[in-house]
Amino acid sequence: MKKEIRAVSLAAVAWLASAGAIADSYPSRPITLVVGFPAGGGADTVARIVSDKLAKILGQPIVIDNKPGAGTTIASDQVARAAPDGYTLLLGSGNLYGSDKLLYKAVKYDGARSFVPISRWSSAPMLLAVNKDVSAQNVQALIAQARQSPGKLAYSSSGTGVVTHLAGLSFEKAAGVTMLHVPYKGGAPSIQAVAAGDVQLTFGTPPSVLPMAQGQKLRVLAVTSGQRSPLFPDVPSVAEAGVKGYDFTFWFGLFAPAGLPPELAQKLFDASVAALNDPEVKARLEKSGNEAAPSKSLAEFRSWAQAEGTKSKELTERSGATVE
Repeated sequence: MKKEIRAVSLAAVAWLASAGAIADSYPSRPITLVVGFPAGGGADTVARIVSDKLAKILGQPIVIDNKPGAGTTIASDQVARAAPDGYTLLLGSGNLYGSDKLLYKAVKYDGARSFVPISRWSSAPMLLAVNKDVSAQNVQALIAQARQSPGKLAYSSSGTGVVTHLAGLSFEKAAGVTMLHVPYKGGAPSIQAVAAGDVQLTFGTPPSVLPMAQGQKLRVLAVTSGQRSPLFPDVPSVAEAGVKGYDFTFWFGLFAPAGLPPELAQKLFDASVAALNDPEVKARLEKSGNEAAPSKSLAEFRSWAQAEGTKSKELTERSGATVE
């Protein structure tokens, strides 16, 4: 019996030593961060700002791999099938936890089982923005215009079923209007379509909307959070503008393939928190319309992300959204 206990103890010591060695040597080569949107959009902006600092902390380059399309499921599937060695990571959000499966029947991964949640990176409201030539100067005028011509007012999104689409669907239901949804393959082309007048409005991420707004190619009417955002204190919320109960924010977080060794997950978590607490990173995120939002622990982010994912799935079900 003593020999067996001794053997188990030695095995445990050997395992711990091996785990420590893995963590100490990681990373020994560049890391790939897969983003399900094209360069220039909100997700890409967050990925690049945080990754710049994260790479310095970890001591290896982080390569952004933009894989847009199919509501981010192409990117998510790529990471779900990758080796769980910490060298292929995903910038993801709540749609991982079921809403993507509702929209894209070919999806085989499962958010709760196919990924290891590492940490939330950012949180922000979206911006309701219109083309500069749209006559409506506020949300109520926009609603009146939509009611005058049901299905004629068109809004863009960065893809069917993603957060920018769900924000629009929620607005339609809350405001009692019917609009035309026009999906694109990312935030940048979605916003460019509004600026060009191909569509009249969008519910876009701040990094996508702000450059065009500052260039006076479109106008921001409201933020999608329930109350005014400290990031945009002079912009009313949609709810404040008269659409009671409307409250929509979005977030991005870091995920790894299932099977990632716990010690690597902890190292990535610690590095993420350090990067997000860096004053320069916070300032750059804030300038882009995002707030740094590190999680308290791996366990806290896992439970929080699953809860947020459940909300996203329920919203998708209620909205009746389908792939167009």
